[in-house]
Amino acid sequence: MAFEQSDFEKLGVFYLGGRKEQDAAPTQPLLYDSRDLLTHAVCLGMTGSGKTGLCLALLEEAALDNIPAIIIDPKGDIANLLLTFPDLAPSDFRPWINEEDALRKGISPDDFAKQQADLWRNGLAAWGQDGQRIATLREKVDMAIYTPGSVSGLPVNVLSSFKAPIDLDEEGLSERVQTTVASLLGLLKIDADPIQSREGILLGTILAGEWRKHRDLDLPQLIEAIQNPPFDKVGVLNLETFYPAKDRFALVMALNNIIASPGFATWQQGDSLDIGRALYTPEGKPRLAIFSIAHLSDSERMFFVSLLLNEFVSWTRAQSGTTSLRALLYMDEVFGFLPPTANPPSKLPMLTLLKQARAFGVGLVLATQNPVDLDYKALSNAGTWFIGRLQTERDKARVLDGLQSATAGGTLKRAEIENVLSGLGQRVFLMNNVHEDEPVVFETRWVMSYLRGPLTRDQIRVLMAPHKVDVRTVVEEQRAEVAKSVEPTASKPVLPPDIPQLFFPAGDGEYFTPRLLGSARATYRSAKLGLDFERDICLVTRLAQGAEDVDWEAGQDIRAIETKFTSTAPSGGLYEPLPSAAGQGKNYAAWSKQFVGWVVANAGVEVYQCPALKMTSKSEETLAEFKARVDLRAREARDAEMDKLRKKYADKQAVLQTRLLRAETATQRQKEQASHARMQTLISVGSGILGAFLGRKALSSRNLSKAATAARGVGRSMKEGADVAVAEQSVEAVKAQMTALEEEFRGEQAALSVAVPEIETVTLKPQRAGVSLKKFSLAWLPKA
Repeated sequence: MAFEQSDFEKLGVFYLGGRKEQDAAPTQPLLYDSRDLLTHAVCLGMTGSGKTGLCLALLEEAALDNIPAIIIDPKGDIANLLLTFPDLAPSDFRPWINEEDALRKGISPDDFAKQQADLWRNGLAAWGQDGQRIATLREKVDMAIYTPGSVSGLPVNVLSSFKAPIDLDEEGLSERVQTTVASLLGLLKIDADPIQSREGILLGTILAGEWRKHRDLDLPQLIEAIQNPPFDKVGVLNLETFYPAKDRFALVMALNNIIASPGFATWQQGDSLDIGRALYTPEGKPRLAIFSIAHLSDSERMFFVSLLLNEFVSWTRAQSGTTSLRALLYMDEVFGFLPPTANPPSKLPMLTLLKQARAFGVGLVLATQNPVDLDYKALSNAGTWFIGRLQTERDKARVLDGLQSATAGGTLKRAEIENVLSGLGQRVFLMNNVHEDEPVVFETRWVMSYLRGPLTRDQIRVLMAPHKVDVRTVVEEQRAEVAKSVEPTASKPVLPPDIPQLFFPAGDGEYFTPRLLGSARATYRSAKLGLDFERDICLVTRLAQGAEDVDWEAGQDIRAIETKFTSTAPSGGLYEPLPSAAGQGKNYAAWSKQFVGWVVANAGVEVYQCPALKMTSKSEETLAEFKARVDLRAREARDAEMDKLRKKYADKQAVLQTRLLRAETATQRQKEQASHARMQTLISVGSGILGAFLGRKALSSRNLSKAATAARGVGRSMKEGADVAVAEQSVEAVKAQMTALEEEFRGEQAALSVAVPEIETVTLKPQRAGVSLKKFSLAWLPKA
């Protein structure tokens, strides 16, 4: 076995290993069509079967094809994806080796690192891979490890908001409410039915009511709603009869204890749980987003996984339909999250994805080593099963039952598959793919990632250190920027009534500093690009000491917090003195005109276009979102071209197959005729010779006739032999045509473009008539 890159570097296929025939080495690569994952996949195998390696290989191939993935990693093994070393140098491996393994082998860590580097280099080479393929992988995709409830990786703020799901019908909304309530009750360790219990009904009613109004909730708001529900009846019962306030207080305290817990502070750090931002970098680069949850308790894992799956369902439903693979959701060790009888909060969204995600170009891959504990009725939706070595006969029987269910309506040779499963070795899998004619046994390829085992939190911290930045909120940045030595006065300055004032909410005794706040709505149009949209602009900037121009260029964008400002001054505040110019109403009119002028001249909006695909970004669409759409459109176009190419050559191949069959049939017939002619000739010649030697007359007329017949038989035999040679040449000619056709196909396949079309940036500026002033005011902001 020595595959060349030309054997497996093909469009739209994943190189997972090599096909096996019994104990022989693989003779041809196993290439898996990426679109087959739209019908989802399940990977089963006991510890040591090579399951993790196979799944990592699949994820590596997805990354090489620019397909992003959300990865749920309960054990910490999948984070090995970040251990990719293009140079394959011992120094690259040294920080990540398990030094205990070196001690057990009686060698130094440095020598062990060299051994591992040699092992990986040789293993990759045996499968036609090298450091350049690793470099390509690292170039094509970003990889990040998120650690909810921990700051070792990238933290995830999951408690800040229970966002209202987008565009859900009543059934979908009910499912989302049910899952969220079950997750919350599980986190609170409240053993109550999320549908029947009064705790579940109350929480569900609150969430459903707010979400129907498209309002997000955070935990403090949820606590307030439990104390003072926005309704006074539940069903036909009075609220106090159904769930008295004194009893609701216990639920309030349980939720409050979560917020107050020092350990839970980390759950409120980092970025919000946003699937789109997790799948792509701000520049639009695909990402393998690994959510490592090994450090969490069982209840915390269930809570987080359920929230993540809910967010993934919402994101999936918001996408356009496609027949190409857009993104993957992979979960390692799914045991406990999709059980056959129980209904944990994770099960419902997972079932929803298994049934609906394919229509949106999303594939699921679920892996586990405990087949008995999975709901195989749910997994009947999986079109591909990767089955490795299993631990018990019970596991085999359960897997065969699942396969039987998955291939309902098809044929499953249960006895043959059971026999194959009994003989599987390490890194050898049986693949049953509904898109293929029959099951295939294959050996997994060598992965590019270094498999060192589960990563510790300290190791994750090292890997993620370059990704972490000190992100502060707009208000915090503003506080730092406005810090001055000016002593605040004891009370708010008295101003003429024609000067509007706004205040950012703050605590009692807060110091406030004055700023100008300008808010406008600008219209952007481009007939050429087919764009016509509006965008709000809201800035705050320093006040000038005199009536001179205000520097809006130094202004700060506060659209994210604009709605939080109020016209009511907080009690007990201390205020910086105002510049004299800020006390004159006429200056605000002049400043507002300057602000509108600045918006017209400077508030350009960057939009993106892809001329090759005739695509233009939508209003408010980020570069990452637009690039994701371009990538998908390019992949759809590539897949369509591949389908045309395959059909074109499939028709030609079918013609040649028919010719080959006819030629082989003719060859066989000619061989049979030649054999018969040779036999008749031998019989005739032999009979003539015997008659001549044993008859009374050495050269009787009868013997002469037999001799003549034998001579003609020899001639026919020679002719039949020549016909066989001609027929065999015909077979070889057709085979040569088939080989040439395959080479022609490969050439056209290689000629198909795999590059993502270029994206151009266009800046649109609003016309003065397209800018309307919404708000202009003196604004008081908290001072650092």
